[in-house]
Amino acid sequence: MQNPADRQDRHEYPAHWEADVVLRDGGTARIRPITVDDADRLVSFYEQVSNESKYYRFFAPYPRLSAKDVHRFTHHDFVDRVGLAATIGGEFIATVRYDRIGADGAPAAGPADEAEVAFLVQDAHQGRGVASALLEHIAAVARERGIRRFAAEVLPANTKMIKVFTDAGYTQKRSFEDGVVRLELDLEPTDRSLAVQRAREQRAEARSVRRLLAPRSVAVLGVGRTPGGVGRGVLGNIRDAGFTGSLYAVNTAFPEELQQVDGVPAYRSVRDIADPVDLAVVAVPAEQVTEAVTDCGEHGVQGLVVLSAGYAESGPEGRERQRALVRHARTYGMRLVGPNAFGVINTSPEVRLNASLAPELPRPGRIGLFAQSGAIGIALLSRLHRRGGGVTGVTGVSTFVSSGNRADVSGNDLIQYWYDDPDTDVVLMYLETIGNPRKFTRLARRTAVAKPLVVVQGAGTAPQGHAVRATRLPRATVSALLRQAGVVRVDTITELVDTGLLLARQPLPAGPRVAILGNSESLGLLTYDRCLAEGLRPERPLDLTTGATAQDFHRALSRALADDTCDAVVVTALPAIREGPPGDAELAEALRSAAAAAPAKPVLVVHVELGGLAEALSAAAGTAPQAGPHTPADEVRTTPADEVRTTPPAPAQEPPAAPRDRESTAPEAPRERSRLIPAYPAAERAVRALAEAVKYAQWRREAAEPGKVPEYEDIDEKGAAELIDGLLTRGQGLTLDKEQTRELLGRYGIHVRRALSAPTPDAAAEAARSLGYPVALKATAPHLRHRADLGGVRLDLADEEQLRRAYTELTELFGKPAELRPVVQAMAPRGVDTVVRAVIDPAAGAALSFGLAGAASQLLGDTAHRLIPVTDRDATSLVRAIRTAPLLFGWRGSAPVDTPALEELLLRVSRLVDDHPEVVAVTLEPVVVAPHGLSVLDATVGLAPPPARDDLGPRTLPAY
Repeated sequence: MQNPADRQDRHEYPAHWEADVVLRDGGTARIRPITVDDADRLVSFYEQVSNESKYYRFFAPYPRLSAKDVHRFTHHDFVDRVGLAATIGGEFIATVRYDRIGADGAPAAGPADEAEVAFLVQDAHQGRGVASALLEHIAAVARERGIRRFAAEVLPANTKMIKVFTDAGYTQKRSFEDGVVRLELDLEPTDRSLAVQRAREQRAEARSVRRLLAPRSVAVLGVGRTPGGVGRGVLGNIRDAGFTGSLYAVNTAFPEELQQVDGVPAYRSVRDIADPVDLAVVAVPAEQVTEAVTDCGEHGVQGLVVLSAGYAESGPEGRERQRALVRHARTYGMRLVGPNAFGVINTSPEVRLNASLAPELPRPGRIGLFAQSGAIGIALLSRLHRRGGGVTGVTGVSTFVSSGNRADVSGNDLIQYWYDDPDTDVVLMYLETIGNPRKFTRLARRTAVAKPLVVVQGAGTAPQGHAVRATRLPRATVSALLRQAGVVRVDTITELVDTGLLLARQPLPAGPRVAILGNSESLGLLTYDRCLAEGLRPERPLDLTTGATAQDFHRALSRALADDTCDAVVVTALPAIREGPPGDAELAEALRSAAAAAPAKPVLVVHVELGGLAEALSAAAGTAPQAGPHTPADEVRTTPADEVRTTPPAPAQEPPAAPRDRESTAPEAPRERSRLIPAYPAAERAVRALAEAVKYAQWRREAAEPGKVPEYEDIDEKGAAELIDGLLTRGQGLTLDKEQTRELLGRYGIHVRRALSAPTPDAAAEAARSLGYPVALKATAPHLRHRADLGGVRLDLADEEQLRRAYTELTELFGKPAELRPVVQAMAPRGVDTVVRAVIDPAAGAALSFGLAGAASQLLGDTAHRLIPVTDRDATSLVRAIRTAPLLFGWRGSAPVDTPALEELLLRVSRLVDDHPEVVAVTLEPVVVAPHGLSVLDATVGLAPPPARDDLGPRTLPAY
């Protein structure tokens, strides 16, 4: 396919145009260029298209393709004539082609920048979003080949195709003549076209996950004939959880007379099952998986959960086996969790699916849980299960996915699903790696506006089986970039659960002001100190003394919650050693009733070995489905953590669905149900969770006004693009010289002060006369560059005598001019030396960094970072985010510098990198920010060919 012998191409087969895409209904298809080897596929495809669709395509009855047609539609030069096909199972389901045309509408070659485009979609696949996906990809191909406009002629009755064009979001013109609708589309992406593409991506990927988590029927492949083994165990877990759909057991070794296994219908092959199968759980040896996947694909199975091991985690041979598995599954339009997965869980009463190795279905709740590691998944489920016994009370899971090697379905897909899932309020994720960080931060930023996303990352080393790009950024930098996207970033599994439970159970705090009250002065002071350490603003603790009654706690908590100077309350409680202490249930009810009267403020409890209190608090309310709103509080009870269910509980009334208005960024109103007060066994755990909630709430408030990427009239984007294209023709990647750097940055209004080479004292004097005194003399050798502290810079040289003397001093101190590489530069106004950098990290994406120049800032790591594109609000916060920022604002009587000019510079650098993905590195060092204006004294720019596809391109699944 990729090397046809008789092709008349002017270009080699463009393999980078191949892509797997998720369609509107959640299934997948493969998009690839059409070649001469596809003649039979094309003819077969055309025979399955209805006469009506053929009429719409050719404007006349056209029952079959002639040999000339087949030749024309399969021979392309991949420049002026391009055809793409969407395939499932290797067969065409849709095609699209463009032909470059001139102003007269006749076939043409470059530099003509218009092309005629036409689609044909098999009737059985219309309505699945195939044409929309093909339009995205053919438009990207056209832009790559210098085509800027598409023209299409459509019959008025072909409303579906007209809608494909008009809904795409491109700037377009529409006319009607001679009974035909003519559409012209400008292929330059617009905000609307990008928004349309993102919305389609979210809906498609969410539906692809929903097919895995809410199947109507499940087949378990690899069920043993005798008790024991993974397949038999998973079958029992699904059955015992009370799965509401149809369940089947499959094993090719079953005797033909076997009808059932453990009460479940048994079959030797998926193909033998008469009814549709939505989900297949594969638990056969790795060498048998390919055959199992083929059977599933031929039967029309929609998705796979592959528990089988022996893939990339086992070495190079297993990695190739894993790649083949993904390609094979996608051939049939199936998505895949795994391999080497722990499984998937959905606690919804309508589904009750436990297709995992967990021995029982977790309690229903409103927390979405994702873990790449099966071991961590077990640990998270176990901790949430134990919460009912002595720490923070009962909580529950809405859905759970442990993806194993994460060959296909990833955390990004789950975020797409949980974004508008009404059964999930909080998302907890354990990520060992982030396969597509740019997409992850984009999805996280959107999701975090609607619901909290709490993430803990592994040690940063990709496990076997995870094909990801390694980051070159420090871990702290990656963490800062994730926080900028709204991610609640924590360090441990304990913090993940602690923070997630608080966000699931309590409202977001309006600020950092914390009231502390309790019956232990020492525990209160410890909590106070931890609040200060976490950047909160605590009030002095209120000591109720060890003799405090439940009523005392109620009154104190009520007063604290009513205080307008308080945003959150931490209650500390120690067991009272005296006769007649208040009972745990009594104290829990006192705290609950006081908190219920002020539902807008969060309340946390710090206790020491008070299992009874935690259990009582959990009995008062929970995140699990509650009894009706009028049920008395003391009638709502929870299951003890150590009690193992043997039969599924009857479903309780579901809580009200989460608000569906995802445009709002304000904290959601409290639900109409009792709030569960989280309790923690240590002050530092409670305060850390509260601090994360405070930071997340602040991010939500700021996200309500996200800022803008300003437009600057003096930016020459087109001229910069032409300059970059010309420079890249000289090599695959390069660092620009000084003049090239000044020219490119100048196109974006960034002016670098000229520095003239001074290989001799006479050359230095000539350079100074050209620039005008006073001047600076600098050594630019790598070991001295930007190191004024080493003495390689002489400033304020007022005349030639001072210049020559300085030149002599430098050469005497550091060596010959050829080693020093001295330059002469006109003096800039005095100010604060800063550094601005932009990098394209293979894992984190495009990031802008800012800090003060000098060794001290480098040693302390005092650098702040923001994701590109940077908004005006981002630039303002970036300047103020470093610890040494006071030096910019008049510290100890110094003159404040021109921070608005600095913020504008940051925005211009961000625009340059965002507009041109070929710009992979920019360094401005130093940037001297004066009281009025700034001066860029030195700059470097790195270029490299852009990636064939990036997160701004058409929708596509990761390549395998």
